[in-house]
Amino acid sequence: MNAVDPSLEASLIADWRTYPIVADLVDVKPREQALDTLWRDGRISLFHHQWLRDNCACNQCVYGVTREQLFEIVDVPEELHPQRTRIDEQGHLLIDWQDGHRSRYHPGWLRAHAYDEASRAERRAQRPQSRLWGAELGEQLPQFDYQAVMEQDDALLHWLLAVRDIGLTQLRDVPTREDVLPRLAKRISFIRESNFGVLFDVQSKADADSNAYTAFNLPLHTDLPTRELQPGLQFLHCLVNEATGGESVFVDGFAIAEALHQETPELFHLLCETPVEFRNKSRNSDYRCLAPIIALDAHGAVSEIRMGNFLRGPFDAPAERMPAFYSAYRRFIGMTREPRFRVQRRLEAGQLWCFDNRRTLHARTEFDPASGARHFKGCYVDRDELLSRIHVLQR
Repeated sequence: MNAVDPSLEASLIADWRTYPIVADLVDVKPREQALDTLWRDGRISLFHHQWLRDNCACNQCVYGVTREQLFEIVDVPEELHPQRTRIDEQGHLLIDWQDGHRSRYHPGWLRAHAYDEASRAERRAQRPQSRLWGAELGEQLPQFDYQAVMEQDDALLHWLLAVRDIGLTQLRDVPTREDVLPRLAKRISFIRESNFGVLFDVQSKADADSNAYTAFNLPLHTDLPTRELQPGLQFLHCLVNEATGGESVFVDGFAIAEALHQETPELFHLLCETPVEFRNKSRNSDYRCLAPIIALDAHGAVSEIRMGNFLRGPFDAPAERMPAFYSAYRRFIGMTREPRFRVQRRLEAGQLWCFDNRRTLHARTEFDPASGARHFKGCYVDRDELLSRIHVLQR
């Protein structure tokens, strides 16, 4: 096998991941503005010249320490084209460009980023899928051992994948000390601070600045819908729970959105398209955010639910749309009350909820503060931190 040309010695991949070679490159055929590459399994992937030049990973185009791009495509002519293309003995695609630059592409990386329709369909199929749930999750609740999560990366990954895909998990055998929660959260990443602090205490307070800090029934909601970016993950660690009542209630907002889409699509679209102003007012702060109740991602899938009836202002919609919007809003809240969607469990001392606050709506039944102590410790970690930690653990 021939040695690699020293001028091409560089990282072939501007990434920290590895890319298995699922099929060898066997031929390259030129087009006017692109190359057709033929794979051993018969697939043909077209790569445009600009795309290939834009993704050169040589040490002139990518800084090897950070693996971030130095090159900008505007710095070469738009009509740039190869003078010579070939597949080397290691199976890499080599290109000599008309301006003298030389690029080398790893076949595993090329296949993983190919944008022919078959390759794009494969990537769509490999995207993580939310596992929708209803009342049956009460009997199948994902439960994890605290000590294993703290000490073993494979147990940590198993837990985080459940948080990502299901959106509601419980940890057991958690020490009932106040220093435990921040240590657990930092197994993922840093904690997100809010106006309620880095950590917050969920217990009845005479001078409460949120209904969460009362003994009232707390309806289903997401936390901080008043923020441009709602917190991703919410942790609730039970230190003591001797009070009568105060059970936790959860519903899968994604499952309700999907059911609404199937049963009354016109109401679903109203909740996706009509912004609602959510407000959180106290003596010292005033947070407001205008956003729809159901948000869709770039692929058209439900990515976020924003709900807090006790944290919203009057609806502001065109007069002709207002009756229909109220129908949609009433239907959504009505569905959260249907037994088919609800999971209701009491959290005991030494147990901990971790759930996706931008998906899983949570509530609390009324409790009697005179019947015994009830103290939960809480905090937030953003969803981006969860996904980053999963990617690092997987690679």
